[in-house]
Amino acid sequence: MDMFSFTECANRTQSLRALFELLVNCATVEGFSEVAYGALNFVEPLRLPEYPPPTVAVNWPSEWCERYFERKYYTIDPVVRRTPMLSRPFLWDQLAKQYQLQPDERRVLAEAREAGLKHGMSVPLFGPLGRLSVVSFASRFDDADPQHRISHLNALAWHFHTACVEISRPSEGSCNRKVTLSERELDCMRWVAEGKSSWEIGVILQISENTVNFHLKNAMRKLGATSRVQAIVMTIRLDLI
Repeated sequence: MDMFSFTECANRTQSLRALFELLVNCATVEGFSEVAYGALNFVEPLRLPEYPPPTVAVNWPSEWCERYFERKYYTIDPVVRRTPMLSRPFLWDQLAKQYQLQPDERRVLAEAREAGLKHGMSVPLFGPLGRLSVVSFASRFDDADPQHRISHLNALAWHFHTACVEISRPSEGSCNRKVTLSERELDCMRWVAEGKSSWEIGVILQISENTVNFHLKNAMRKLGATSRVQAIVMTIRLDLI
């Protein structure tokens, strides 16, 4: 399923459980069937009742889930601890290389690996009023390469997050539908959706790279988006492109 199909299906979904299952199905196709979604610095009004905060929804092996929540590993999980410090998707395998992890943090990663979450990546998700969420993907396969899938999984995470916010906050979704982008802003957004860089878009539209960035920043500001990926998700959901 491509991103447009995922968004189309997500648009018709009004259930967090169904939306999360859609995310899991798409991530499984990528080889990353273990998925978790959490709200790190606020209480998410919509969550699956079987999991305690900060988790909103999770699809981990049952034994690992039970151990993780029983022992409150989310208080020492390096993914949970480090996400607020990072602005881009990151690989779990890189955490130990980039940071001096505490012994308990290393233990959580080691036990997760033993439980079947062998290679993972996480996507920080930023919202209004400084809200921070995270979607994590992990694979059961020894030879999985999250670096190779990072762009696609990042986009999936933002699509899911935006859809989830719209389900839980319909009033905010209604406000978002009043957004109007200029033709030039829409042109730039369409090419971003095609995977083009600012420089490439400038060549296509015969404008400077700085002008492209100016239009994209304006579009992001109007949409209330904090990244290009989130902006694309929102423009698709609002039927602007």
